[in-house]
Amino acid sequence: MYVVTGGEMHQIDRYTMDQIGLSEETLMESAGQAFVRHLLTSISKKDRVIVLIGSGNNGGDGFVIARLLAEKGFQLSTWVVPPKERIKGTAKKYMEIFERCGYTFDSYKQNRERFTRSLSECTIIVDALLGTGLKGRVRQPYDEVIYTINQFDKRVVSVDIPSGLSSNEGEEDVVGIYADETYTLQAPKVSRFLYPAASHYGVVHTLDIGIPTKVFREIAPNRRVITEERVRSTLASRPANMHKGKAGRALIIAGSETMTGAPVLATGACLRSGAGLVTMAVPKSIHPLLSERITESTSIVLEEDQGEVSQVALTNDIPFRQFDGVAIGPGLGRKTDKTMFDTLQSYDGVVVVDADGLYHMSKELHHWFNQPRSAPTVITPHMGEMAMLTGLSISELEQNRFKSSKDFATKYQMYVVLKGPFTIVTTPNGNQWVNTTGNASLAKGGSGDVLTGILLAFMLQHDSLIEAICNAVHIHGKLADEMLETHDVFSVNATDLIHSLPRVLRSYRY
Repeated sequence: MYVVTGGEMHQIDRYTMDQIGLSEETLMESAGQAFVRHLLTSISKKDRVIVLIGSGNNGGDGFVIARLLAEKGFQLSTWVVPPKERIKGTAKKYMEIFERCGYTFDSYKQNRERFTRSLSECTIIVDALLGTGLKGRVRQPYDEVIYTINQFDKRVVSVDIPSGLSSNEGEEDVVGIYADETYTLQAPKVSRFLYPAASHYGVVHTLDIGIPTKVFREIAPNRRVITEERVRSTLASRPANMHKGKAGRALIIAGSETMTGAPVLATGACLRSGAGLVTMAVPKSIHPLLSERITESTSIVLEEDQGEVSQVALTNDIPFRQFDGVAIGPGLGRKTDKTMFDTLQSYDGVVVVDADGLYHMSKELHHWFNQPRSAPTVITPHMGEMAMLTGLSISELEQNRFKSSKDFATKYQMYVVLKGPFTIVTTPNGNQWVNTTGNASLAKGGSGDVLTGILLAFMLQHDSLIEAICNAVHIHGKLADEMLETHDVFSVNATDLIHSLPRVLRSYRY
């Protein structure tokens, strides 16, 4: 499933019409039909439906929807917000079809008081006011209509995108309808995955309106959604004659005297996610404690400086070539200088850099730019760490999560896993996947360490690196979703996620 901007969706529509030969009328009718089919699964003849129509193609969809609901005998009122003469093109054609079928609509401009009364009497509002073509701020009278709708406690279902929202990145001020549900057409729009706009969408259903797959291949938007079906079909398998040495030799460099939990969480998650052999490289002072808490891993005991692994130990005392993959950073500490570049540059296995590893990396990015590693490097920043890496403010990043991830990944030739609501995975060539699993319970210390462990293990099991990364991110979020079946959102700890891994992985495999 692709993720598109409004401009890309316009290109897709044009290609479908000009190159495939499906008319705009066909696409509009198909969109309305798909919307009504889905809506019929959750409404009854007792409902009183109001359809709100704007002047563009979103309004044209609204006329199709209103006609189909009227034909099925629903209690319906239809309101057109702009002057009738402002409705042009295909939307005008469907307005005329609506009228020729014997149905009438009311004008918002002429009956504002009755409009408010109509809203108060309905049970469902269908929002077909403004679509993906909106540019700039919402103007009158749409802004006052949106404000009025948001005052009512009614079920609101938006067509394609909640009216007032941009379909793109970079929008700071959001003035839009708060929908309970959004029936998005063919492909979700970028703003659905960006806050604060995402809070307006409600539950999102993506409806197939018949645009051929070839069109997306030709237009080639580089963003996709990580779907459960994709993860189920691409989980790594294990042959019956597998032995531990072939199931991935993982090294986790983590921990300090003040952060002893991080290596335990990352190592525990890595073991539960399938790595055959896992080794912790930790400071000497905390090794006795950790060896009691994790019994299935081996250890490398490292000399330390101020309670942290020393740079000398990182450079000289770790036999990197014995391992297929390395994760570095969780709980590593920031008291002493460490260089991720010198530590990892000559290593030819896959690497995951997280947490304090990103702090040290942020001070040496010029080296990573001038000499990218030949083997894959995966970084897993949250928004604060991404701000540290890019020099952008968190506010700037929140508005441009897709762009900032892509810019960094392509510039430094790394895989970027930008964590947060709707984690975005970006490859060094700029392809992107957005994840829809997970919830606010993950906003707790240690959950990122668990992801690091899952990532490393999956990268050692899968033939495809991007499938490994996407699957790890999806499963990590799914763990949190499953936990809410028995736990409050405040009560989920990182160790709970690890304990759930066997059950969740089994449910996906079988």
